[in-house]
Formats: sequence, C-alpha cells, structure tokens
Amino acid sequence: MSMVSINPATGEQSGVFEEYDAAGVAEIIERVHQAWLGWKEASFEQRGERLMAVAQRLRTRSEELARIMALEMGKPITEARGEIEKCAWVCEYYAQQGPVMLAQQPMDSDASRSYVAYRPLGVVLAVMPWNFPFWQVFRFAAPALMAGNAALLKHSSNVPRCAMVIEELFVEAGFPSDVFRTLLIGSGGVDSVIEHPRVCAVTLTGSEPAGRKVAAKAGQMLKKTVLELGGSDPFIVTPGADLKQAAEVGARARCLNSGQSCIAAKRFIVFEQVYDRFLELFKEFMMQLVVGDPLDDATQIGPQARGDLREELHQQVQTSVNAGARLVLGGQVVEGKGFFYPPTILADVGPGMPAYDEELFGPVASVIRVADAEQAAAVANDTPFGLGGSVWDRDAKRGEALAVRIAAGAVFVNGMVKSDPRLPFGGVKASGYGRELSHYGILEFVNIQTVWIA
Repeated sequence: MSMVSINPATGEQSGVFEEYDAAGVAEIIERVHQAWLGWKEASFEQRGERLMAVAQRLRTRSEELARIMALEMGKPITEARGEIEKCAWVCEYYAQQGPVMLAQQPMDSDASRSYVAYRPLGVVLAVMPWNFPFWQVFRFAAPALMAGNAALLKHSSNVPRCAMVIEELFVEAGFPSDVFRTLLIGSGGVDSVIEHPRVCAVTLTGSEPAGRKVAAKAGQMLKKTVLELGGSDPFIVTPGADLKQAAEVGARARCLNSGQSCIAAKRFIVFEQVYDRFLELFKEFMMQLVVGDPLDDATQIGPQARGDLREELHQQVQTSVNAGARLVLGGQVVEGKGFFYPPTILADVGPGMPAYDEELFGPVASVIRVADAEQAAAVANDTPFGLGGSVWDRDAKRGEALAVRIAAGAVFVNGMVKSDPRLPFGGVKASGYGRELSHYGILEFVNIQTVWIA
C-alpha cells in the first residue's frame, strides 16, 4: 500500500509514500517506548531547550514548510506562513511556562508532607487531520513532550510529506532519537496501534465518526483520550452590532483556510431588524475574496483539499437550495484544474437543510433569520456540535450575556473565534471532550499523582 500526495490546485500527483507494514509499526512503537524511558528523566530545562530549538528550526525553514503545506493541501501561502509561526509560538510557550504548570503542588492533609506531582504517562498516539497539518500536530506535541511523554503521529493520508518533515524537525532540533515518530499508516491501522500495550493514550482531531471509532477502541483498552471533532459555529449578529465590521470579519472567519476549519464561522444567525443590510454587506466582502493559486501571496481562498470533499460540499449546497435556501452568491463548481469552490452564501436557511443541520467544510455561509435574542440562542444551540461561537454587539455586556448562553467550548464577543496557546481549546457535545493548550492541555496526558509522607 502507498500514500499519494496530490496537489489540490492542479489535481496532479506530486509524490508517493510507502505505508509501513505491521512489523515496521511494531518496531517503531517499541523504539519510541525505549526512548521515552530516557526522555521522562530529562529535566524541565532540558525539555524546554529542545522545544526552543524546534521553534528556531520552524522559523529558519518557514518558507519551505509553508510551501509544502500549499502544495500538499492547498493552504494559501500567507496563511501557511502564519501557521508555522504559530507552531513556533506554542513550542516557546510550553518551554517557558511548562515548568510552572508542572511544578509540584503542596497539599494539606494528615501527612507530615503531601503534594501532587505530574508524571508523564508514556507513549501518546496523535491521530491528526490535514486542514492544519502543522498546527494540529504541534499544539499536541509541544505540551505532551514538555510533560515528558513520547509521541507517535498518525497523520492524515493526504499529507504524508507534511508528516515526514515534522518528524525531521524534531530530529534537527536535537530531540533524542525516536522520542517523536511518524507512522505512515492508513486509518485501518489505527486500532492495532491503540491496542499496543506500549501506547498509553490517544488524542484525535478529526471528524465525528473518526472520533467515535477511536474513542470506542480506546475505551475498550482503558486508555485516556482527548477528542477535538467537528463544529458548526454560530456567528450571531445583533441590532447593536457594527454591521460593516461584522460582515468583514464574518467573511474572513467563514473562509479561513478556504473554509476548511472546525472553528470557522458557519451559521450566521442574524436578527431580522438588520438581516437585509448585513446580508448586503456580507455579500460585498465575500465577493472581494481572491480565489486562486495557493502559492500566490494575493490568494485568500485556495482549493479544497480533495476532489471528493468538494463534491460533498457542492451536494450539500444543491440539496439546501432544492429545500428552499436562497443562493445569494457562488454555488457553482469552478471549472478547470484543481478542486476550487467559490465563496458561497445561502440565505433564508432553515431546519431540514444540510446548510442548517450539517457542518459545511468549505467557503459556504449559511445565513439564518431570527426574531430576538431568545431565538438566536435557541438556533445557536440547535446543533449536535459545540466547538466555538461568536456574538457581535457594540454593547459588550449585552453581547457577553448572549454569548455565555451558547453551548460551546469557546465563545467570543466582537472577535473571530481562534485558538491561542494561552487559552484552553476544545468542545462539548459532538465536538468532543478534553482540552488542548494552556495549562489544561498539558495536564491531559499526565499521571496526577498524590504523594503522602508520614
């Protein structure tokens, strides 16, 4: 079996990578475990020095790495450069803050002395997606490695080049051999890795079906999991919003990473008093977005990552229109090479349409009319997902009062939903469980150990 790297801007094959066989995978897992036995004894200072070295390598090779992303999954080059910089930031953040987060915590008890210590678990498997092929990996790897764990990466099958160069970066930065390894395997090989006695925990970022499968297997093996799954984030526009600002940021929030982001604004829930005006402004800003070659600095929307994903997205749009949604912009597959899809707006969206009920993973915005705050909150929560959400209102207190009613892992007022190493990231409901980033993230994969001394 082999993995094929395809340039989504042209549809052309750019590389072939042989998948690892079962014996090769087993050998790598054992090597990673043996490497962990030494790495877990490294001091915080030693771990931090290696992470700082990774940050340096990321910045040194930034242009090359950004280009790999653009060619392998179609990310616009300007966004790809930003992704590499964010990876460097998360490495620096945990190198600097990790020792504080993991310091022993004295506790009062009937002992002469008692405290809580944070011990590494061992080998952690990360099953990662293609849409942020570097950031998703580093936001797991930086805290996991700083905590003294070792890491196995099973990356998405359409970004094998990204997967291999990430492993290379850790080697270049001077990490002990085999502390971080990539497994070139398909999704069918994940179960056997979870079953391996040397693997202690699993983290997955991906689709809801993939999350359910991994959680079931890990549960069967009594292994800790963290899941970050899909999202259908509400973007609520109130009568008190700065409509031009909301429309401009909304267009960017919907089309970030060519619309292929779990925390992209997807459902635009607009109060009827400002519905028509917002829709007019929103269309203007969506029309200004530049679709094109991801290697061109002017491009804001590149291709969809795969042809089958574009077809699925288009089918969702067509089905929604047939069910009564009004096509305001786009909605037609771009002719020619590559897997491009234009900025698209569906208005008057309601229940029973894919644009209302499902996650649309591409540059397609669903605009929904509501009468008041009560209905806005109800619609925002009328989804199986709960990852992020935002509210737009010049009155920040009023916006906050509505935002906290959204069942989501993160709510933003007058700002685009984003991840930040300093803040916990994750979802509720079908968007998963557990948290990444901040001190909450580094504590997901440690043994929180009580030590009691008489």
